[in-house]
Amino acid sequence: MNRLFLFRLFFDLLAAALLLFSLAYWWLGNTAHELAGTAMFLLLIVHNVFNRRWYGSVPQTRKEPRALLNVGITAALLAGMLALLMTSILISNALAGVVPSWDGSWGGFTARQIHTFAAYWVLVIVAIHLGLRWPLIMNVARNRFGVMRPSAARTLVLRVVAAAIAICGVWSSFALDIGTRLAMQVTLDWWNFEEAVAGFFVHTIAIVGLYIVATYYAMNGLRRWTRPAAAVLN
Repeated sequence: MNRLFLFRLFFDLLAAALLLFSLAYWWLGNTAHELAGTAMFLLLIVHNVFNRRWYGSVPQTRKEPRALLNVGITAALLAGMLALLMTSILISNALAGVVPSWDGSWGGFTARQIHTFAAYWVLVIVAIHLGLRWPLIMNVARNRFGVMRPSAARTLVLRVVAAAIAICGVWSSFALDIGTRLAMQVTLDWWNFEEAVAGFFVHTIAIVGLYIVATYYAMNGLRRWTRPAAAVLN
């Protein structure tokens, strides 16, 4: 396995972990939240440098559902990250010690609301982004652990695990009231970090898992559905 590829994959997963970490604002506090966010954006710059050639290949993208969805999701992720970056600058308290007259309130309540809204949409889009690349990640895992032969038993176990993750993700979506965040609705109901910290991360990871599983199997279904159509046309 190419070491550079593993290096890139590690930093991509680290950026995703920092996104999850940053969502726990009321547990982290502002300083840790801004440091985690800054590190995440630095890793995203590294990610885009490594993948700079992909942008040049977009005009030549094949007009098939998976490829077009990949371009659309990447564009949505870019828009979401830019929204996060701009609003984070407007509401930053850390900049108060660097920039004169900066008090972190330039954007006001609206900027904070957009920041939260963008953060949770980015979480969902990142999960879909990972779901589109899950076959690649599975291939990396197979190569690392030397799993070369197919196994019906292993496939069944993995499918049961995927189903369990999806069910937990649906439950966690209600537990964290993710729909309210994605709809940009104002609510005072939020996770009580004084009672449990780990539970928040477990629920958030389960939600990510739900969208990864849903995307992966949706793409598998789409591929099987389009194959017969392609065969008829040929």
